[in-house]
Amino acid sequence: MDALLIMVVTAVGYIAMYRLYGRYIGRKIMKLDPDAKVPSSTLEDGIDYVPTKKEVIFGHHFTSIAGTGPIVGPAIAIIWGWIPALIWIFVGSIFMGAVHDFGALIISMRNKGKSLSEFTSKYLTPQSRFYFFVVIFLELWLVIAIFGLVISVIFHMYPSAVIPVWLQVVIALNLGYLVTKKGKSIFLWSVLSVVLMYLTVIWGSYMPLKMPGIAGIPATGVWTLILLAYAYIASTLPVTRLLQPRDFINSYQLLIAMALMVFGVFSATLTQDMEVVAPPVQTTPQAAPPMWPFLFITIACGAISGFHSLVASGTSAKQVRSEKDSLFVGYGSMVTEGFLATLVTIAVAAGIGLGYEHNGQMLFGAEAWTNHYASWAAAQGLNDKVGSFVIGAANMIKTMGIPFSVAIAIMGVFVASFAATTMDSATRVQRYVVTELFDFLGVKAFKNIYFTTFVVVATAALLAFVSGADGKGALTLWPIFGAINQTMAGLALIVITLYLKNKSNTRWLIAGIPAAFMVVMTLWASLLNEINFIQSQNWLLSVVNGLIIILVVLIVVEGTRKLLVTSPYAQQTPQPEISQQNA
Repeated sequence: MDALLIMVVTAVGYIAMYRLYGRYIGRKIMKLDPDAKVPSSTLEDGIDYVPTKKEVIFGHHFTSIAGTGPIVGPAIAIIWGWIPALIWIFVGSIFMGAVHDFGALIISMRNKGKSLSEFTSKYLTPQSRFYFFVVIFLELWLVIAIFGLVISVIFHMYPSAVIPVWLQVVIALNLGYLVTKKGKSIFLWSVLSVVLMYLTVIWGSYMPLKMPGIAGIPATGVWTLILLAYAYIASTLPVTRLLQPRDFINSYQLLIAMALMVFGVFSATLTQDMEVVAPPVQTTPQAAPPMWPFLFITIACGAISGFHSLVASGTSAKQVRSEKDSLFVGYGSMVTEGFLATLVTIAVAAGIGLGYEHNGQMLFGAEAWTNHYASWAAAQGLNDKVGSFVIGAANMIKTMGIPFSVAIAIMGVFVASFAATTMDSATRVQRYVVTELFDFLGVKAFKNIYFTTFVVVATAALLAFVSGADGKGALTLWPIFGAINQTMAGLALIVITLYLKNKSNTRWLIAGIPAAFMVVMTLWASLLNEINFIQSQNWLLSVVNGLIIILVVLIVVEGTRKLLVTSPYAQQTPQPEISQQNA
């Protein structure tokens, strides 16, 4: 099966399943009410709670959940073969990821825009709030600390991306000013902003910039400090000033990048006879962990990711202006991301075969793929993960006559921009989560967004620099991130299952079956990791991973016990409403 057929079949499948399965869940399961009151209107404050057009909030939500996730996951999981990767991406995104994202979004909207850990106590048990808080805090702590390093590595790999990425912030601030202060059309000025941004991409391709070490701090450490400072500022500004306009620009950038890859597949197939050079299935790659269960925690964002539920219930639920829009934002974003992950898979399974330079020698076809994916260790580094995608995508794009250097710059900016979006969105969500917890505990200081955001950024900086000035400290805990993230997905699905169980005696299975699958896969992977950590005497990872396993078991036990209660939620002892003044 060639790359073109794979792309066309999956594209048609995603469109069909959104219209059939997605709309069925919206109408029959969640019973969306376009006239229902939503937190973006009832709690509007101009900073976090802002009613937003669905096209704008789609751009924010999608770019926040995507980041580099749908890129690095498929870029490493392809080592098990392109068939398992594509099956998991397609099935997972439609029946698990989209249900997970949409469910978290609509439940949060019906609970005053509160985060997942906050409304968990309503649908699960009060003590489960703290279990969830620990898991969520650990995940976001790692995301914020590691993504500063991720972006700095991308800047080092693709210095042509530095100028466009930072000028995009300036362009977005200007767009936010024109729209919010001058009343200009966001669509017209967004188009002009995107044109300007791509002019900076061309500029960057001819003027690459590399960060030098400063005062004994390596370039990665310098970039990490700058990016954490940026995350602080971006996460305290009103969403209409930077977050929404930048993400709206990024949504256009996404569509353009995806369009370039789509037309690149057509062009490369017709002009270069591009074929899939990755093996269909490879169950025992050299030194790789077993495909079951590790495929399901390696490909996360393209299929299902716990981080999505935090974005959905942390920022997006505060901005969606109608329940009717939530299907497009929640379910639609996930299937779009699934298609993006499909294009990434094609780039690393076929595009890399159009030319891959190794030690000054240009390799082609299966030889190029085999050289890059010689072993699990060879494809594990961030440079290799991102590089295989960027090179593969650029190879396809250049067949349309676009210079290879410009294609590299376009894809480098695409990856770096989305990583930056994830970083500052995670900072904002972490601030919400910390504020809600300490508000519950009666600590008033954490109601101040500037103080709380400082605490969030400072703790991330502590993790980033715990191992030295290079900012790579988060790599210490990174081996368990995949399991933590997918554990979060399973736990969020448990909450969605309980919410639906309280509404119906049978329809909760739409979330219940995915919840059971994700819990089994992630616990299986976590237990295998725990054995490996103990055998290698890595006690830090062993302790943290062991804590996550215990918390997951506790939440699963609580969820199972709650699920066995047959009476609907409305007939049980009423839980106190989440107070509007604390929202």
